[in-house]
Amino acid sequence: MSKFITEDDIEQSIIKKLISDEFKYNSIICDSDPSKQEDLNDGTGRRSKKDCILPNVLAKSLEKINPNISREQLQLVIDSLVTDFSDNDIIDKNYELYNKIRNGVKINTMHDDVEDFEIVKLIDYENSYNNDFTVVSQMWIQGRYYWKRPDLLIFVNGLPLVFIELKNSIIKVKEAYDVNLKNYIKDIPNLFAFNQICVLCNGLKTKVGAFNANYDFFFEWLKNSEKEKIDRKYIEDEGLSVNYLIDGLLKKETLLDYIENFIMFNNQKIKVIAKNHQFLGVNNLIESVKNREELKGKLGVFWHTQGSGKSYSMVFFTRKVRRKINGNFTFVIITDRAELDTQIHKTFVRTEVIGSKEECQPKDGNQLRDYLTKNKGFIFTLIQKFRYDKDKEFPILSTRNDIIVLVDEAHRTQYKDLAENMRKSMPNANYIAFTGTPLLGKHRLTNQWFGDYVSEYNFNQAVEDGSTVPLFYSKRVPDVELENNYLDDDILDIIEDENLNSDEERILENSTSKVLEVIKRDSRIDKVARDIAYHFPRRGFLGKGLVVSVDKYTTVKMYNKVQYYWNEEQKNLIQARNIAKTEEERNKINKILDFMNNVEMAVVVSEEANENEKFAEKGLDIASHRQKMKELTPEGLDIEDRFKDPNDKLQLVFVCSMWLTGFDVPSLSTLYLDKPMKSHTLMQAIARVNRVYEGKTCGLVIDYVNIFKFMKQALSDYATDDNGDVMPAKDMSELVELLNSSIQEADKFLKEIGINVEKITSESSTLDQLDEIRKAYNLIVDTDDKKEKFKVISNTMINIYDAAKPEIFEMHWKDDRFGVIDYLNGLLCNRIDDEKIKRARNRMEQVLDNSVRSSDALEDKNNQFAVYNNKVIDLSKINLDDLKKELETTTYRAIEIDNLKEYIERALKQMINMNVTRQKFSERYKNIVDRYNAGNSQNEDYYNQLIDLINLLKNEQNRANLEGLNDEELELYDLLRKDKKLTKEEEQKVKLAAKNLFEKLTKEKEDLLVVDWYKDLNTTLRVKNAIAVSLDKDLPDSYDKTSFENIILMILMHFIDMAVNSYGWISNKNTN
Repeated sequence: MSKFITEDDIEQSIIKKLISDEFKYNSIICDSDPSKQEDLNDGTGRRSKKDCILPNVLAKSLEKINPNISREQLQLVIDSLVTDFSDNDIIDKNYELYNKIRNGVKINTMHDDVEDFEIVKLIDYENSYNNDFTVVSQMWIQGRYYWKRPDLLIFVNGLPLVFIELKNSIIKVKEAYDVNLKNYIKDIPNLFAFNQICVLCNGLKTKVGAFNANYDFFFEWLKNSEKEKIDRKYIEDEGLSVNYLIDGLLKKETLLDYIENFIMFNNQKIKVIAKNHQFLGVNNLIESVKNREELKGKLGVFWHTQGSGKSYSMVFFTRKVRRKINGNFTFVIITDRAELDTQIHKTFVRTEVIGSKEECQPKDGNQLRDYLTKNKGFIFTLIQKFRYDKDKEFPILSTRNDIIVLVDEAHRTQYKDLAENMRKSMPNANYIAFTGTPLLGKHRLTNQWFGDYVSEYNFNQAVEDGSTVPLFYSKRVPDVELENNYLDDDILDIIEDENLNSDEERILENSTSKVLEVIKRDSRIDKVARDIAYHFPRRGFLGKGLVVSVDKYTTVKMYNKVQYYWNEEQKNLIQARNIAKTEEERNKINKILDFMNNVEMAVVVSEEANENEKFAEKGLDIASHRQKMKELTPEGLDIEDRFKDPNDKLQLVFVCSMWLTGFDVPSLSTLYLDKPMKSHTLMQAIARVNRVYEGKTCGLVIDYVNIFKFMKQALSDYATDDNGDVMPAKDMSELVELLNSSIQEADKFLKEIGINVEKITSESSTLDQLDEIRKAYNLIVDTDDKKEKFKVISNTMINIYDAAKPEIFEMHWKDDRFGVIDYLNGLLCNRIDDEKIKRARNRMEQVLDNSVRSSDALEDKNNQFAVYNNKVIDLSKINLDDLKKELETTTYRAIEIDNLKEYIERALKQMINMNVTRQKFSERYKNIVDRYNAGNSQNEDYYNQLIDLINLLKNEQNRANLEGLNDEELELYDLLRKDKKLTKEEEQKVKLAAKNLFEKLTKEKEDLLVVDWYKDLNTTLRVKNAIAVSLDKDLPDSYDKTSFENIILMILMHFIDMAVNSYGWISNKNTN
């Protein structure tokens, strides 16, 4: 059982570790008291609380590491960094500042009356101890609208490079992302202009990511070495995850190595930071480069499973070699497929390792040989371009020993004549294999050519880390099964490719006529197609799908038959809906039909000469498919782009060999295999469905050719370590075992909080069962901790059940506990409308009901802008005595309090949307709930505090009337007087300023607040000027020049926020 850990516990342990003799960080502990937020005497040395840099530390550090640069010049650099970047696109600014942090700041100088330049280093990467590392706790930062106080920040030379957000152990780490990090980025963008690493931690789990990454791409950091074996359960139970992160990433040398060499940008917009396995693997490879003479050019095999970021690892590796190892290196990146060559070249261009116009992709063998005789930095080529005249010796093109050859996916082509030619042309080059599937398993040909494994990150490890999702296997072989004994390795090698030569076709016909005849038999394809049409729309997660057939002709035939059975399935479902006896059954059918009506399918096969005639001979049409493969959408998207777009209707694609290697579609979840495959080719194919994607719990491999033997062998070769015998691709029956385990876990948790599920299922009548379920639900919602834990456990159970669809229906599986737990989850997620629970909620809602009315009632008659799109809460209508009486007498108190909390949260959201300065009420509500969840207040105190809060909210909602303002004017008034101490006379002037500003902007709205006004500098300046003119006329003299300019900027940014996020009276979206 994991222990309870507070935010303060985690914070103090991190600080203690970082200031220890092992790490030797400095520390600054700021006062977290809100009354101290404006106090500049907080130890940080800042001149303004808007600043996010430690200026004194920065100045001292720059002098130390740039002894030849004058103080005056260094001060110019400091001034350029201590700047307000909130008006900038923060991702653009982060990109710009990262390059300065990594490469220094260029300054112009004069040497002997000649213009020159110097580079001011912001960090000394060569000597980590020449830099200042400071951890700062609870530093107040003045944001656009709110004050923010990050839990911990790590500064290097006064620059805030690491952000750490902490949560109590009962709160999910994702909340630190959804609630805190997102809001911080919005409110204090200056901080994230410099940020390089974000850490989110609740004591039990610690996640690392880039500030602009989706949460799915945050990752754990649990290893200092690939050889370490980690016990995840022990780490979580003991609350050690943050210690592993500190030891693995925050040591001075490691942190600087990471910042310098393991951060980059894709297209200058997507920040990419290395995961734990990439960092360790690339650094292992760097050591091989340093020892290349001893290794005799065999730098090793970099074996990282598909989907784990090998392409980015290549980029990290080449960048670090060029930066950190002396030499004029040339990198030759070799693949065996054109689409792979294009993809890896694009990756290097987009990450700015090479320029988009740099000539580095030879058109043919002659140009390749020419490139190799020159001193190019990068060459991207296919192995096929090493072909040479038969019976002629391939010439030596370069004897340099500083050429590094990176072979991507070292498959069979690397070991024939072409590979020999490659090596003859560069006899002193250094060779590395980057692969997820080293040829023929471990310690075989791949190792003979490239050396030992320099880094291993297998399928199992990737699944455990969350870098990929687990795979499940379902054998849905038609009645006519195949005997795999007929499929020897040579035959499987031949049918890997789509375009066979005449010799290969003859071998197939002579050797496997029976097998191929069975695979292509019309009656068999009928059965497979019918099953796909049934299976695809009934899956739990409705991701994209690939159907793999044995050859091009069978691919088109399969497409035609699936289309036919798809239409038949739709007809059958409509008939079933017409005779369905319950609304629930009709809804399930409608859901399937809605999905089927929105699915588009396509064929993708390679083009060959005279293909129209060849297909026509077999009674098939390829022309319409070829047209679709080549057409572009009005947006310029091709068929590959469309399939990669999760929102595009192109959901199911039929292939033979294309798109099975180096093709990354995260939303792809199901692979229908109707083609015999083996070894690395099979592993490459099934890995298409292992990418991480929101809502996707696993990838599913549907087998129609009985290839389990080959899959088992492939996975044992490529998925486990030397001592492992765990199969990462599980049979669907094992998914059912996981479902049983998840039910057991939910049952155990419910027992711990006093709920006996088996007793509920044993009740003789349905009414008695429902009564017990309601009592159970009341216990679950008693605290947020119980509610959230049950939600996580029960959602896991339901997700596994969904992933097992539709196979689980065919297994006649049953567990009565599932129905009870699912019902409780339905109550929690409002999926189920239970009558008595509804009545309990209704009793609470009757008390609250008078306060909820249509937004039409609050329409402003002057400007015709509705305040909200949905219902609006008027707290003045609540009778607090009735509310208290209801809570004291109810049978289901926890349910009604939970309902009251939802009401308060809804009210707070609407009130804050109406007036951003009301955030303090939300913080007060959170404190009340947190104290109760932590066991620091009793039930009666709890609901009394909630009622007291409602009373405060009632008063706040009525404050506009008391001030003689409307709601919009009140918000402006609150913003204008924020953090100001005013006399009564000054308050009246500020009130008048708010009234006049609102009147001016509403009267001139059509001219000033045009559609997307904030996207254009000129229209934005017009709005800013209107604000300034209006306020300058009315604000009292106590607003000096600085505070006046700050006020104008704050109001402008608030208006921009309303416009961008489409809320409030400023919003004016284009409805055309």
